[in-house]
Amino acid sequence: MFKHVDHLQFQAKPEKPDALLAAKMQELVGGQFGEMTVMMQYLWQGWNCRVPGKYKDMIMDIATEEIGHVEMLTTMLARLLEGAPSETTEKAVAANPVLAAVIGGMNPQHAIVTGGGALPRDAAGVPWNTGYIIASGNLLTDFRSNVAAEAQSRLMTSRVYNMTDDRGVKDMLQFNLARDTYHQQQWLLGIEQLIADGLVDSGIEQSNADEEKDFARRTFYSFDPASTAGEGRWAQGTSLLGEEIEYVPDAQPLTDDRPLGPAPDPKLYATYDGSMGKGKPGTGGAAHAQGVANVVNKIKGALD
Repeated sequence: MFKHVDHLQFQAKPEKPDALLAAKMQELVGGQFGEMTVMMQYLWQGWNCRVPGKYKDMIMDIATEEIGHVEMLTTMLARLLEGAPSETTEKAVAANPVLAAVIGGMNPQHAIVTGGGALPRDAAGVPWNTGYIIASGNLLTDFRSNVAAEAQSRLMTSRVYNMTDDRGVKDMLQFNLARDTYHQQQWLLGIEQLIADGLVDSGIEQSNADEEKDFARRTFYSFDPASTAGEGRWAQGTSLLGEEIEYVPDAQPLTDDRPLGPAPDPKLYATYDGSMGKGKPGTGGAAHAQGVANVVNKIKGALD
């Protein structure tokens, strides 16, 4: 259950309307790393969290805060759009005919679609989509993704901050910058807590670690004979897993396997020179037989 308090977490009061700034700030709302993304990302991670107690509660706390941040931004945009588009167009024509050609720099959809409100889109008008969010069910990998999301969000906020002299807008963005600073630390401290609680062995995702090729786990491959990458810490010394890093300059293939698929099904009419023999025509019966074979192989694997 969610409860809504009819006050913003922090004030969103611009000194004056500015439709051009509102168009820019759309990125902070519905961009790939905007507040809608972190809001939905944390909500999904929280809902999917299988660890009751402090972890789930922490994720849901920050997710709920991010709902409030979306509300702050949409309120700010509505106030920046006050009086648009007529007033904005008039001022733009007087100041710059080029801006006037695009309605004073205003996003036309702010007037046509929302009637002077914010959009669930980025600054280029691209709709927000769920492909932006990461919720894997693995807290370690999710927390790492969250650090990156907060860092990207803060960077965009910082850039927009430098695009305006409006003290009211800057006041709100100063709060947002500070929250993004803390949230980055929150997720990093969360990773430390996962390690301390024994829920992960290290800060590295290591599922099926006993199955991986151990030589590839500690090797840096360089593919340019003139590369200077070997000078970096990532290519020398001890890895984060305590193993000695091996640097391989001018790396060569580890196999004689070539990137060629099988001969194509002749009924698909792919361009083919016959060098790999005759392709097998696909039929419904063949697909059924392959499906049966897959089931049999799975049963054999389970028995083994």
